Amino acid sequence: MPPRTVTFRAATAAAVIALGATLLAASPQAGAAAAEPAPVTDYCQGQCDDILPPGENGNATLVEILGNKAFGTHPAHSDDQLDRYNGLVAGHTGLTDQKLTEFFNDASFGVPKDQVESVTSPRDDVTITRDKASGVPHINGTTRYGTEFGAGFAAGQDRLWLMDLFRHIGRGELTSFAGGALANQGLEQQFWPQAPYTEADLEAQVEYIRTHEGARGEQAMADAQAYVDGINAYRDKSKNGRYFPGEYVLTGKIDAITNVGEIQPFKLTDLISIASVVGGQFGGGGGGEVTAALSLLAAQQKYGVAEGTKVWESFRQREDPEAVLTVHDGTSFPYAGKPDKARGTALPDSGSVTAEPLIHDRTGSAGTDRKTPVKAPAALKKAQGIYDDGVIPEGSLPGSGSGAQRRGMSNALLVSGEHTASGNPIAVFGPQTGYFAPQLMMLQELQGPGISARGVSFAGVGMYIQMGRGQDYAWSATSAAQDITDTYTVDLCEPDGSTPTKDSTHYLYRGTCTAMETLERTNSWTPTVADSTAKGSYRMQVRRTNYGIVTHRATVGGKPVAYTSLRSTYRHEADSIIGFQMLNDPSYVTDAASFQQAASHIDYAFNWFYADSRTAAFYNSGMNPVRAADVDPALPVRAERAYEWQGYDPAANTAAYTPFAEHPHSSGQDYYISWNNKQAKGYAAAGFGLSAVHRGDLLDQRVSKLVEQGGVTRASLTRAMAEAAVTDLRGEQLLPELLKVIRSRPVTDPELNAAVQQLESWRAAGSQRRESSPGSHAYTHADAVRIMDAWWPKLVEAEFRPGLGDDLYGALTAGLATDESPAASHGPSGAHSGSAFQYGWWGFVDKDLRQVLGRPVKGPLARTYCGGGDASGCRDALLASLKQAVAEPATAVYPGDDNCKAGEQWCTDSIIHRPLGGIAQKAIHWQNRPTYQQVVEFPAHR
Repeated sequence: MPPRTVTFRAATAAAVIALGATLLAASPQAGAAAAEPAPVTDYCQGQCDDILPPGENGNATLVEILGNKAFGTHPAHSDDQLDRYNGLVAGHTGLTDQKLTEFFNDASFGVPKDQVESVTSPRDDVTITRDKASGVPHINGTTRYGTEFGAGFAAGQDRLWLMDLFRHIGRGELTSFAGGALANQGLEQQFWPQAPYTEADLEAQVEYIRTHEGARGEQAMADAQAYVDGINAYRDKSKNGRYFPGEYVLTGKIDAITNVGEIQPFKLTDLISIASVVGGQFGGGGGGEVTAALSLLAAQQKYGVAEGTKVWESFRQREDPEAVLTVHDGTSFPYAGKPDKARGTALPDSGSVTAEPLIHDRTGSAGTDRKTPVKAPAALKKAQGIYDDGVIPEGSLPGSGSGAQRRGMSNALLVSGEHTASGNPIAVFGPQTGYFAPQLMMLQELQGPGISARGVSFAGVGMYIQMGRGQDYAWSATSAAQDITDTYTVDLCEPDGSTPTKDSTHYLYRGTCTAMETLERTNSWTPTVADSTAKGSYRMQVRRTNYGIVTHRATVGGKPVAYTSLRSTYRHEADSIIGFQMLNDPSYVTDAASFQQAASHIDYAFNWFYADSRTAAFYNSGMNPVRAADVDPALPVRAERAYEWQGYDPAANTAAYTPFAEHPHSSGQDYYISWNNKQAKGYAAAGFGLSAVHRGDLLDQRVSKLVEQGGVTRASLTRAMAEAAVTDLRGEQLLPELLKVIRSRPVTDPELNAAVQQLESWRAAGSQRRESSPGSHAYTHADAVRIMDAWWPKLVEAEFRPGLGDDLYGALTAGLATDESPAASHGPSGAHSGSAFQYGWWGFVDKDLRQVLGRPVKGPLARTYCGGGDASGCRDALLASLKQAVAEPATAVYPGDDNCKAGEQWCTDSIIHRPLGGIAQKAIHWQNRPTYQQVVEFPAHR
């Protein structure tokens, strides 16, 4: 039995016994309703708020879609949270506690009678009450089954098309379902290889939860089945009643006239597929060891092995002593660090690495964007081609798009009661999951036996609230991205004993020549009204080994190998359901300690935050594998038993995992911040970028100042978040050092001096990217922002490329992009996505400039690069790059796209909710802020 299961049973036995019959009474029969549950006391007393733009309603009939395209009209509650969310940009400076509901929803439990908009009862043991203000479903069940059935029914009402999209993305069948647009091809080609499964694999994961997690596992799968039953009930009703989402007509699934066609029934394995997309992209971590190895080789080739390794490690910054921390009290949690003397590392021979081919047997438009529009009925003309650029534009989802890098998400600000005006902890937190219409998550309230919570759930896996509030506590998460994915180097072989090649399909597993398993998806498409992409098809193929999925081929020491990616949560995509079940259970979560235990049952890599009336707390979750001694997790390792994860069993992908106490956690610290930064001392970074300057600094400096002043309120903590959300990290953290170097002597070029003065004025005003007045669509310091946007990539190259050389500079930038400003549409976030300033060379520039200036640097770069370490030469390089930037016109800095004309700065930055269905939304002001956000302060406790 895997260690995690043992831990679960020990930690939760008492709670399961206490739940008793409630946990086991999930009967799918619509029999006698249980007695009304006891009234729920809301201990937040009107001090819990939340927001999730653009609106709750994510379904639109064909008529509503056509109305949106022709007249710009919107279905009810599809956009009524957008203006409030946008309004905080201008409104945060004068924010008070009393004004919070101008920008947030009242997140109290229940719906006052005079605020009830509708009541639906899909069964006699559940009601779905929607409020007038936002249309959020408040689901109240008298049985466990009825509660979960109602959750599924409400999910169908609000996200049926979106759930259908995501189950097909998870199964690698998007193009066959929604059309062959090039972005759709790219999306399934990026997601499916990360979690490829057969139907039997998916069924095995359902059974694993049911049989390995005790009573809670049985309950979880019963709840999931009830949820699926609710989705399917709405699916049938909407199809028969002809009020199903109009996208089914536009993609050719249902005939608008005859109603002939089908919305395929949902099943439990669909939930596993959806969970693989959600958890894998927002809760993954590690991997990328082949890319890291290539940059290490480039450094060694330039400087020699010893010096090259030293240079590479200084950029890798596994344990930067200057990195901003969530646990800042000095507590250390050692994990995944660099061993003193690594064993089993397997670097490829130079020039030998090739990516494993994924696509085979292309026909027609496969690999192209060739269009052959169908002749659409006149009534549907307005909606023709809505998916020509894909159902999800390239780069919109984390981990997708050209040159994609897994994007961390979300932020959190918490202050303990000793520093607040009320004496109670305050939290402002939420997940930063991109901007879509409809949103990937949906708001709901669930009240039933063993469940009491309000918040968000990802559509399609909404059996429980995943982030939100309970009766007297609230919780949220940020992506943690610690290292739970490793790259193994398998020796290739031939079963007949002949000499293997890089193309061999057998490998050595514990001394035996073993066949790789081939997993395939064959997809085909034809043009529809929604997607005009010409007829085409292809076959996706991956090879699976006992050490994970093959990603690359190479030679090591002249011998052919395959590199594989092994993720600890593979084959366990939905095991985290147990932790979420606990978080929703008021009898389990009663304080910070029980919250941390609940969070420890979530297998994906997340930072979890908690606040009640007494305590603020933090816990980092994840299936952290226990590695063999002296294995370097940052680089590929040989696939030999001596270097495997401890206790590794490939059949179910189980191993030994680090225990609760070794995960970063804390309770009662003066304050907590998180913006996907380093969690604690000793907890090694899984990739490049957790260095001396990080966007977490934007929060840490503001919150620490509030704590020092004391008397923190919900409004003041929200203001700190909102100010950071419109601040340019480069301007606040790095411009002072850049200007210090430049101003070391007078700037004699009048044009350059004017540019420097503009940058100085912008920095003095707070380095914000903010409108001069609401609705002006022009920044107050527009020229300075333009100069910085043009200058940053040029100055990084001028500072580092001459010293590193082309090859090493290219290898390092392949591992970490230099820029991720709101306008940097080439970055991992894509354009118009809000999230910014996570990935970039901020820390490298900071350390290098301080080294040039002779200032103290902890964890310095191995060499000083700007101007070859000479202050005068550095100044010349910066001024030369600045001169290039000043000369670059706005039309080149902001080249325009389908939404903005060239040169439109505000528009280029703006957030655009990517339409996943037929309803489009207006652009809003850029904010670097959670998509769903809570502001909470509990004055009382059970």
